[in-house]
Amino acid sequence: MPIKIGITGGIGSGKSIVTRIFSILGIPVYDADSRAKELMRSDKKLKEGIIDTFGSDSYTKDGEVNRKYLSALFSDPEKLDKLNRLVHPAVGKDFEVWVNGFSDVPYIVKEAALMFESGSYRLLDKVIVVYAPDSLRIDRVKSRDPFRSIEQIKDIIDRQMPEKEKLSKADYVIRNDEKHMLITQVLDLHAAFIESE
Repeated sequence: MPIKIGITGGIGSGKSIVTRIFSILGIPVYDADSRAKELMRSDKKLKEGIIDTFGSDSYTKDGEVNRKYLSALFSDPEKLDKLNRLVHPAVGKDFEVWVNGFSDVPYIVKEAALMFESGSYRLLDKVIVVYAPDSLRIDRVKSRDPFRSIEQIKDIIDRQMPEKEKLSKADYVIRNDEKHMLITQVLDLHAAFIESE
């Protein structure tokens, strides 16, 4: 069974770039956020739970996720918590099935934005937190998502687990602050994970 490594970090920290480097190194990557979107569309039980909780408007007539309708829930912490309580267990089961498909690799990587918040980190062997200062994260998100205002980005950051708390829970920290070489940090961890196999 491969070692299970988690990668998380706040919005704009650069966790997707870090994950992409691991992928280029030939390491299998599970993208929890992408899988969650797919499962909301394809997992019958999850779909039923979402419709029962939030109504039939949660899906379009074609059976696709009504993103506009559901994204409105994100501003209501109670409703967002209900949605997460439906989605996170489905993603957890999907991840277990996915991991069981790998026996000949030294380690696998799971990328998730809400790894600590969801509790899914408990099922992993080690967790990497990708860190960048808030000002840099705001700049990155603004250039990636020009439709978001700076206030909206700050609001997202404020709703996520504070960086200090994430860092205190990390087994490893990758600094994506434009002062440290990103690839070197990933290669060092890659070598350590292969060695500890």
